[in-house]
Amino acid sequence: MSERSGPRPGPGARIAWGLAAGLPLLFLGVFFVWPVVALVVQGFFSDDGAGGRALDLSGFAEVLSEPRTWRVVGQTLAQATAGTVLSVLLGLPGAYLLYRCRFPGRTLLRGLVTLPFVLPTVVVGVAFRAVLSPSGPLGWLGWEESFAAVVAALVFFNYSVVVRTVGGLWERLDPRAEQAARALGATPWRAFRTVTLPALGPAVASAASVVFLFCSTAFGVVLVLGGLRYGTIETEIWVRTTQFLDLRSAAVLSVLQLVVVTAALLVSARLRRGRERALHLTSDRSGAHRWRWTPSDVVPAAVTAVVVGGLLVLPMAGLVARSFRAPDGSWGLHNYVALGTTGGRNALTVTVWEALATSLRTAALAALIAVVVGGLVALVVSRRPRSRGLRRAVGTLDTVFMLPLGVSAVTVGFGFLITLDRPLGLDVDLRTSGLLVPVAQAVVAIPLVVRTVLPVLRAIDPRLREAATTLGAPPGRVLRTVDLPLAARSLGLAVGFAFAVSLGEFGATSFLARPDAATLPVVIYRLIGLPGAENYGMALAASVVLAVLTASVMMVAERLRGDAGGGEF
Repeated sequence: MSERSGPRPGPGARIAWGLAAGLPLLFLGVFFVWPVVALVVQGFFSDDGAGGRALDLSGFAEVLSEPRTWRVVGQTLAQATAGTVLSVLLGLPGAYLLYRCRFPGRTLLRGLVTLPFVLPTVVVGVAFRAVLSPSGPLGWLGWEESFAAVVAALVFFNYSVVVRTVGGLWERLDPRAEQAARALGATPWRAFRTVTLPALGPAVASAASVVFLFCSTAFGVVLVLGGLRYGTIETEIWVRTTQFLDLRSAAVLSVLQLVVVTAALLVSARLRRGRERALHLTSDRSGAHRWRWTPSDVVPAAVTAVVVGGLLVLPMAGLVARSFRAPDGSWGLHNYVALGTTGGRNALTVTVWEALATSLRTAALAALIAVVVGGLVALVVSRRPRSRGLRRAVGTLDTVFMLPLGVSAVTVGFGFLITLDRPLGLDVDLRTSGLLVPVAQAVVAIPLVVRTVLPVLRAIDPRLREAATTLGAPPGRVLRTVDLPLAARSLGLAVGFAFAVSLGEFGATSFLARPDAATLPVVIYRLIGLPGAENYGMALAASVVLAVLTASVMMVAERLRGDAGGGEF
């Protein structure tokens, strides 16, 4: 594989590129495609009475004829649509303020806005639940276990996706077109609506499609905040597999979800390419101006302040405050001291600190796997081969490795259990080896690694590689001396993303983690489901510990990244 210009690769280079593409595909095939397909097949094929299996599509008719199914599908689409619309409407003012205006503390505020995206879903669910409970500061809203609570949590997660995706393009837009419209008498709103917004269209549409994808496949926050009453396709798959062992129904729902996910991914990929073409129009970031007291700046600043303060900061601040309240109503460190126990009436098999140690070990291994596999994918996809067929293959590879973001994590987890007892005929049962959880978490984290590293690799001038090759450097040395130094900081950010995402992964882990090796998100969910104020207080304290740890990891990763460019969502 090669760039569109420059010397053709030799046989050794072709083999190396083949391995770079083949190994990630093998990983995805064994640990994603196979489990998902196996679960679907097991749900759609029944025993034919002769020791074999026959196709049986009656499950489609049964599931699709149930009013409950369409209620769940309707709730999924409604919550995803509402979360997407609000994320875009609230994110546009934030993108303008953080990427089009200059003011002291802008970098810190950007980091604060980005943090919710990587917080564990269980932690966010517990935080909103604490704030919206009758005794919480927003209890008067009556949003406990409601549609509004779920949508608010979805916006909490995805606000940063819109801000970073749209802001990244807005920062590079040439301001002279909007300035010309203003000089011709257009009001600030009209100039924005007729000049700037159409230019931002590809980025807005791309962000909206990705947010819709994340909202439609949300699991932890929906399970904690909405329960079964406001369940989605994702939670319904979990209920039918774990509580009813109804694989046929779960398989039908998985297919419905996969259709929605594939459509969203195709739209996102198409719009992302449109955004990349737009970014080539300008390479500098000189369009930002110093913030000033004018309506065009004050209104976005006010909206952003309300969103950051009321939607992002308040739930986490409420969680921290409630974690210091003891079961008897006094204030202190009682809940944190209790983290060294197994809860009221020995509710847990392990202590919270033991679960935290398990989470750290698991996340470290998952991050290593995700960065190696995702880095290889980003390296291959960043190239532009001469052959049209190879270019299409590269584009397909990029899309294929985004699929784990949209397929139900519980589907992947349950698929692991029924396929990986002896994978590929090997004499090893991965279900008892302790490797399933980090592998499952790596599958979830790989798309984020790709999206973080890929833009930097694509931005490298191919003439640098051509010059190194012309001077006699072999492909491996070109990679070490050209690509790796320029992508090192984005790779550090990818490590942070993968580690943070693995720390908070809950969907597949809830299936796979053994009671004596439970991760912290699993322990938190168990605690909030148990009766007793002591267990709930421990859940609050454990959530704070997990949130602080995740935030620390991301702050270190962002600091190491510096100004090296960034990933994209």
